[in-house]
Amino acid sequence: MSNQNLIIYRCSSLYHILKELEQDLNIQVFEAVNEKNLSSLILTLQNYLIVTSKKISEKNEYVILDKLPIKLSKLLEILNIKFLKNKFVNQSKIEIKNYLIDLNSREISYQNTKLKLTEKEINTIVYLSNKKKPISIRELQTKVWGYQLGMETHTVETHIYRLRKKISKTFDDDNLLLSKKNGYQIT
Repeated sequence: MSNQNLIIYRCSSLYHILKELEQDLNIQVFEAVNEKNLSSLILTLQNYLIVTSKKISEKNEYVILDKLPIKLSKLLEILNIKFLKNKFVNQSKIEIKNYLIDLNSREISYQNTKLKLTEKEINTIVYLSNKKKPISIRELQTKVWGYQLGMETHTVETHIYRLRKKISKTFDDDNLLLSKKNGYQIT
């Protein structure tokens, strides 16, 4: 585990135990004795977990230890699993323009509005967003759809037409996915 931060909230004895093991565990351990201290740590740290004895918020970045005593090996297992889950969730979110794409739930969202997309629609948006120039239909056919060169099909055009229509209807945005002379582009 690297670059992982553990905030022990209102549990001084656990903090002291884990602080002694900090280097062996390769985790930075911090103590929060009150809400103000906790809030300031949350603002300054990334990739953190809070260990507490009771629920403190609606966030997923904490582990509740309500069944004590607990074996240290079990606690470390719980922490490792939670860090891995958080990493998976955080890596699945991509920001494109003003939109947030969640690869796991296959949703694109803007402010409080969400739109479910198909896997191909997500793949198309992500592929186009990674390119700085218009992408040809042929390239999309091979890279996103896995078609072989020379196949004559209007699948890409049809999918992009429908995708643009969905985005326009849901977000009132006709400029996310642009049709250019040489292909399609997200600018």
